[in-house]
Order: sequence, then C-alpha cells, then structure tokens
Amino acid sequence: MKRNIVIAAVTAAALIGGGTATALATTDDDPGTTTRQTDVRGASDDDAGDRADDADDDRDDSRDGDRDDDASRVSSVKVTAADAIAAALKKAPGTAVSAELDDADDDGDDGERAAWEVDVLSGDGTWHSVWIDPADGKVLGSETDDEDDTDEVRAALKGTSVDAAEAAKAAAGHGTVTSVELDDDGDHGDGEAAWEVETRSSGGGEQDWRVDPKNGKVTADRSHHTDSDDSDDSDDSGSDDSDDSGSDDD
Repeated sequence: MKRNIVIAAVTAAALIGGGTATALATTDDDPGTTTRQTDVRGASDDDAGDRADDADDDRDDSRDGDRDDDASRVSSVKVTAADAIAAALKKAPGTAVSAELDDADDDGDDGERAAWEVDVLSGDGTWHSVWIDPADGKVLGSETDDEDDTDEVRAALKGTSVDAAEAAKAAAGHGTVTSVELDDDGDHGDGEAAWEVETRSSGGGEQDWRVDPKNGKVTADRSHHTDSDDSDDSDDSGSDDSDDSGSDDD
C-alpha cells in the first residue's frame, strides 16, 4: 500500500511540473531494496514554446533568404524592362503585353539564372514568349504559346497610347522595374484596364503601381500587399511624378 502511495505521489508531481521523474518503490519483501517502477514523461510548455519559436525563426530566415536572392538578382540587371521589350519585339514583332524578370524557362535557358520573359501578341493572333538576357539584352530563346484571352487583350489595348515599355519607363522613377503587365479587366484597380508595374527600391522593398494606358499617369496600387515601408507616401509621389514620368526615365 505504501509503495502505491509513493508511486502515485511522484507521478502526480511529475505531471504537474511538466518534467520527467522516475518513481522508486520499496518492495514488501525487502524494505531496503528499491525497484524502478516507471518513468513519467511530459512535454513542458516551455519546450513546446521553444519549438514554435524555432519554427518561426526558420520561416523568417527563409523569407529573408528569398528577399536577399531577389535583391541580388535585381542589382545584377543591366537591361531595363523597356529595353528587354524592345529586344523581344525585334525577335517577335507585335504588341508586348507583359515583361517579367524571372528565372529563364527551359527553352530559354537552364532555368537557374535570371532572365526577362516578354509576352508578345502578334498581328495574326499568335502569342510568343521571348527570353532576354538581363546582362546584355541578347535573346536567350523563344516559343509560341496558346492563349484564350486574345480578344480581351485586344479590346483593352484599343484606343490606348501608352505601351508596355512606356509604362515601365513611367514607373521607373520609383525603383527598378521587375515586371509590367496589362490588367485587361481592371479586377485589381478601378474597373478600367491599366498597366500593372512592380518596382523594387534600393532597400529591397517592393511596390505595385498602376499606369494609365491613355495618359501614362502613375498611381500606387493599394490592392496588392507591399513590403515597402514608404507605401503611405507612394500616392503623393506617384501623382506628382505622373506628368513627366514617361519622358526622362530609362
């Protein structure tokens, strides 16, 4: 009976303390002999909290690494989005609908280095993807694509006077342009077609902009999440720069 009481007491103490304890009991036959009965283990709240903190730290490190990789890739770019579009149009004449700094496709390169991917809609309705080397502007490769939104894109482009290259130049005053794309249905803005441009500042922050395809006015796109700490000031800077943003920036 005394042995059972001792075991129960030690077990309860271990559970309450969240730690590990070993219950030692005295046998009935030999009061001087002790026998190991059981180990009681429990994960403490502190241990669980430490594991959660470690997981959060790993995720933070991963995000920091991705941002560092992106910043390094952008800093090595010598060819602007506008120049990449011009080079792509020489390879595949038509209307550039988007340009994005990304890893090259297998058809354009080995997939491990940065490249501009420019999507072009030709006059006969054929879509082309052209990869441009961001270091020297050379064509890395191209392929023909099948798209089902040709009519929508053409409708959005009708009556516009600002093309993708000009939209990229208009937003270049806010940072290095990493992508420009036609939003043909206005889902992310005011219901009107616009050029969506993403820039990266020298500090590594990203910002999204909308460029009016009729007058080139640049405004901050509040519908996208941004890492930029200066986003509260973006509307003012975009409005003030919109009148001359398309003329001087390369």
